[in-house]
This record gives sequence, C-alpha cells and structure tokens, in this order.
Amino acid sequence: MLSSLLLLFSTAFLAATILPFYSEVILFALLREGHSPALLVAVATLGNTLGSVVNWWMGIYILHFRHRRWFYFSDKQIERAQRWFRRYGFWSLLFAWLPVGGDALTLIGGIMRVPMWIFLPLVALGKGLRYIAVVYFNAWW
Repeated sequence: MLSSLLLLFSTAFLAATILPFYSEVILFALLREGHSPALLVAVATLGNTLGSVVNWWMGIYILHFRHRRWFYFSDKQIERAQRWFRRYGFWSLLFAWLPVGGDALTLIGGIMRVPMWIFLPLVALGKGLRYIAVVYFNAWW
C-alpha cells in the first residue's frame, strides 16, 4: 500500500512539472484495486500541488536567465504571457489542472510573483477537483 501511495505521489508530482507524466492513469488503476478514494485523492493532490510549487519557484527565478543563449522563451513570449495573466488575474490558477497550459500557468504565477498564500489554495483546489472527477469517472466506469 505504501509503495502504491509513493508511486501515485511521485507521478502526480512529476506530472505537475514540465515532464510528461499522467498521474490520472495511476490513480485510476489504484482505484480499480480497491484503495481508499479519499486517501488517493489527498496523496495525488498533495503531490501535484507540490510539483506546481516547484514551477512557481522556478518562475520566481527564471527571468534572471532570460538573456542567456540557452534560455527557451523569447522576451515577446514572456510579455505575451504576462499580459494574459494580468488580464485574467490570479483566478486563472484554478485552471492549473488543465493538461495543456496548466503547468505554464503555475510558472507564470511565479514570474508574476503571485503570493504563495494566494497561489497554493487556488492550485490545490483545481487539482483536487480534477482528481475527484477521476474518482467519479472510475465509479461510473
């Protein structure tokens, strides 16, 4: 049981970073094995949220490197992302669970210096609701 929870936590953590992991598959498999849905949702949400905190932290420091040759994003891309974030605000962090663009939102949250006390509950709520949806999908399946 502990190894299953550690696997779920790890994949959820990595899925929130820029690495291509899909923790929902592991969650779904563990639900099919009969593990406690509430415990699995809590572990997955914790791991995924902490992975997003890594993105936030990277966003805090990433602009220090923007004039390096190896830096991935152009100034134009950064300005566009900042403009978008200013337009929609920190409430957009509720969508950090999205498979496309969600990780970028958490990185932009760091770039825009969203305070952790705002960032953490919004990201955790969105990610937790996604995992709850997987639990309900599993029950329906």
